[in-house]
Amino acid sequence: MVSSRQLLKTFSRPVPRYTSYPTAPHFHGGIAGKDVAGWLKAIPEGDKVSLYVHIPYCDRLCWFCACHTKHTLRYDPITSYLESLSQEIKTVGALLPQGVKVSALHWGGGSPTMLTPDDMRRLMGWLRNAFDFADDAEISVEMDPNDLDEPRYDALADIGVTRASLGVQDFDERVQKTINRLQSFEQTAAVIAAMRERGVRSVNCDLLYGLPHQSLETLSRTVAQIISLRPDRIALFGYAHVPWMKKHQTLIPEDALPDPEARFEQMTLAGDMLAEAGYQPIGIDHFALPGDSLARAAREGRLRRNFQGYTDESADALIGLGASSISEVREGYWQNMPAIGEYRRLAEAGELPVVRGIALDDEDRLRRFVIEKVMCAYGFSSCELRARFGSAAEHVLAEAKAYARLNPDICSFDAFGFRLENAAFPFARSVAATFDTYLEGGRGRHSSAV
Repeated sequence: MVSSRQLLKTFSRPVPRYTSYPTAPHFHGGIAGKDVAGWLKAIPEGDKVSLYVHIPYCDRLCWFCACHTKHTLRYDPITSYLESLSQEIKTVGALLPQGVKVSALHWGGGSPTMLTPDDMRRLMGWLRNAFDFADDAEISVEMDPNDLDEPRYDALADIGVTRASLGVQDFDERVQKTINRLQSFEQTAAVIAAMRERGVRSVNCDLLYGLPHQSLETLSRTVAQIISLRPDRIALFGYAHVPWMKKHQTLIPEDALPDPEARFEQMTLAGDMLAEAGYQPIGIDHFALPGDSLARAAREGRLRRNFQGYTDESADALIGLGASSISEVREGYWQNMPAIGEYRRLAEAGELPVVRGIALDDEDRLRRFVIEKVMCAYGFSSCELRARFGSAAEHVLAEAKAYARLNPDICSFDAFGFRLENAAFPFARSVAATFDTYLEGGRGRHSSAV
């Protein structure tokens, strides 16, 4: 049987992360606000939706970051942005049919914890006034320990946060200085303790491998420290070096980055440590304690994937609010204007600040389902595919059968469906790419698959 290490060369080419299908490089300017308004109005009454709110500001710029964000040491731009965001919240909320419930809310960035305590409460008030929240809605916030103090902890508790999400990356001082992300273990532990004291029942920590000057030794120390804090979930991401997209990444010395084999060793080491500590592997890059809802969803075949990564959220619609945010409904995807000035102009005029998107046809929906299943469950059922898509599923099943025949060490195909072999689990992105009919069009550059 072939090993994961032997597959490394085969699957080292860059491919998308498949948080959507089609992926963002294939969005286009032919989708406008009027299209999106129709899509929002078409969400069935009684359906659940998930909300994402983007705060595109940081008081320091981490050089590894590939998010849409701006560095600012002044609060005035944030105040102005929030006023525009409040208008978009009203516009979108008014378009949703009666009875649509918000089952999950996530604040991301940037650094949402840059907001003052009063602004945190104001923002949550705008959201609750515009949308109907389920009583058990999950509310998660990305947190930067460098921003937090007692009044902000109290405000986060007041808005009903149920999950604290902390970016850690690596605790090694040399690595931190090279990526401009100084954050001690003690700071991180203090945030987790403060949120747990205030009743937050779930904590997520993000780790990165493949960083400059990172070694197996430094990474193992960081992973051991994180395990000692016992977060409920851990995301283990490979650093995506995309300086052609994010110019500040040119500040990271490329000769200090590990090669694909070293990245794979780091990924394997960290994954093994987490598994030995009792964390259940989830998809290609997440780990969760067995009692966590993400772990239960994976075991029960309910794991999903969207622009927020792996999720146990069952809502079919993800609505992004704020500059650059991306939304997903049955009809397609759209992205808001990333340029903050233009975003503000459109939002304050009562328009949906849409800049691009893509409408899905039946073939897209079929392949989206297959790719999501490969990313979440390492395969898919022939019966389920036929039940959902009828005879239209046959040509994709034929593709899967042909791929398995050519790659018996990687996957199998039988009467039950398509399934990756265990050694190929880390390369699910690359296998999913075989079902991507847009990829060979050459639009978009992607990060390493490992």
